[in-house]
Formats: sequence, C-alpha cells, structure tokens
Amino acid sequence: MIEQLGLWALHRIDPETGHGLSLKALNAGLVPLPGQITSDRLRTVVAGLELPNPLGLAAGFDKNAVALAPLARSGFGFIEVGAATPRPQPGNPRPRLFRLSGDRAVINRFGFNNEGAEAIAARLMRRKAGPIVGLNLGANKDSTDRAADFASVLRLCGPYVDFATVNVSSPNTEKLRDLQGADALRGLLAGVMAERDALERHIPVFLKIAPDLNAQELSDLAGVALESGLDAIIATNTTLGRDGLKSAHKGEMGGLSGAPLFEKSTRVLAQLSTLTEGRLPLIGVGGVDSAETAYAKILAGASAVQMYSALVYGGLSMVGQILRGLDTLLERDGFASVAEAVGTGRDAWL
Repeated sequence: MIEQLGLWALHRIDPETGHGLSLKALNAGLVPLPGQITSDRLRTVVAGLELPNPLGLAAGFDKNAVALAPLARSGFGFIEVGAATPRPQPGNPRPRLFRLSGDRAVINRFGFNNEGAEAIAARLMRRKAGPIVGLNLGANKDSTDRAADFASVLRLCGPYVDFATVNVSSPNTEKLRDLQGADALRGLLAGVMAERDALERHIPVFLKIAPDLNAQELSDLAGVALESGLDAIIATNTTLGRDGLKSAHKGEMGGLSGAPLFEKSTRVLAQLSTLTEGRLPLIGVGGVDSAETAYAKILAGASAVQMYSALVYGGLSMVGQILRGLDTLLERDGFASVAEAVGTGRDAWL
C-alpha cells in the first residue's frame, strides 16, 4: 500500500522530477526492500558471473551510481548503472521523459546526461560487497572520437565494476547508432577490449544493441561480436518504432521502452540466439514486466534478463513477484535451473 501511494504521488508530477525523488526515497530508506532473492532453480552463471537470480536492473535507472546501497537490497541478481561518458554532460533539453500510461511504456530522449566518469568511478570505488554491478559505457555528444570515449570510461571505472556494457544503441545521441555497422563496431571493440585486457582484474564486456536492425545488420553484428571476444550481448535498447501506441505522448521524439517493445526485442533476441548458436550469452531486455515475460525471454534464448520501465508502473515490489513467479514456471515445466530453459522456446519467435 505504501508503495502504491508513493507511485500515485510520483505520477502526479513531472516524470524526471519524480524519478529523482524515487532515488532520494531509496537512499532515505523509505522503500521496502526484500534483500537477496534466490533458489537452486534461479541461481545461474552468465559470462562467468555468478548470479543469485537472472533478473537484473537495466542501465538508466541509476545513471550516476548514487543509490548502490539500497539497490543492493532490492532483490535484483545484478545491477547496471550509467551510462557514463568521459566528461559530464547535461544531456538534451527538458522535458525529455514521458510516461505513456495507457501503453505501460516510456519515451525518453535524455542524451546520456550524467556526472561524468570520474564522479561515477569515485562512487563505484566506495561500494560495499553485494550483488554484481556493471557499468554502461557511453560517449560524449561533442566527442571527436567516440570510439576512444568508450575505452576512456572503461579505463577509469573498470577497476570498480564486475562487467561493462558498450552502448552504441541509444537513439538519443546523434549518429551513435552508426557505430553498430560492422567496420565501425570492429574498430571500437578492438580499443575497448585492449583497455579491458590492461585492467588488473579481468571483467566481461557486453554489447547493447538496438531492436531496429534489419536481418543483414543483425547478422553482421553477430559476426563481429563473435570474432571480437565479447562476453555477451544485451538485446535490446529502446526503439524508434511507434506501432500501436494510443497514449497522448506517442509522438514524442526519443526511444520507446516498456510493454510495446516486448515482441520486437524478443524476436531480435531469438534471431541472435540462432545466429550465435549458443556461443555467446544473451541478456534479454525490453518489456519485462512479469514472470511470464521474463520466462519468455529465457525460452527465446536469454541467459538473464533486465527490466526498468515497468518499475515506473509497478514499483520495486515487482522484483520479488517476478522472481517467485519465474521459479514456479521453471518448476512447472520441469527445469532444474534457468540454464536448462535457455533457448528451448526460441523457434516460436522465428
């Protein structure tokens, strides 16, 4: 009841202001948190990372790593903060975040607003032991060498995280998605992987892709990912598509996330699973708002899943609900673990 009242109040104010208040409420201890949620069926390993459960918090919720301590008690199996850019930047003008309540969706055009890699690294350095924490790497809007930006953020923050994600799929930084092309991506990843190999502690590197790639672009990207030594692919980021929306803000520029993204992102996930032939773990994100949608991603080929936008409408209590439901679904279908279920329903999406 307390959570629902809080959500009701937050939905009466500007979405970005509301999000800032939700982070303050977390840090003030005003949000009930369940602690770690796990079971023999839910425990899994992704890219060498031992996770208590396969449900992660996607990047964007805690851009500046300001709420790591309470998020460590929120039940997620892993947390991704950021995106971080080498230098602080304000992002795009406000308003830049829009609730589409009738569609259970969100449109954002933040543009990698963040306090910069040095400030974020300082907070990551102070974090206490807890769940797996990763960082989403970004590039400054005015950068003359965006590929170098990703490596620069990894150099600063890599020692303090458990994984890093190369984000070339945000639609809110002009021409960023051009880096998903095979040649550009190959060169970018070479620099990032060299920087990763120079770290004292080896961490896996993931790549986050867009849901709007055509079949050839997706095939090319999968080939580059396999040859580059990447450890996993996150599928997918937000979409520029607007099919079937009914809310008043449906025409706003930016990336669409939430329930309308589920089918598109899951289809891309299944296609990637086929293209990579199980040689690369996949993390499914886009429209995860229930145990059933999380389970569908796993059956389509995801070794783990992430969520964010659904929290706008359901709050953090959803984490426990999803994980308990997922455990029940795995048991119902005779799977002893998440790993056993991965990809077993992929063909339904192809």
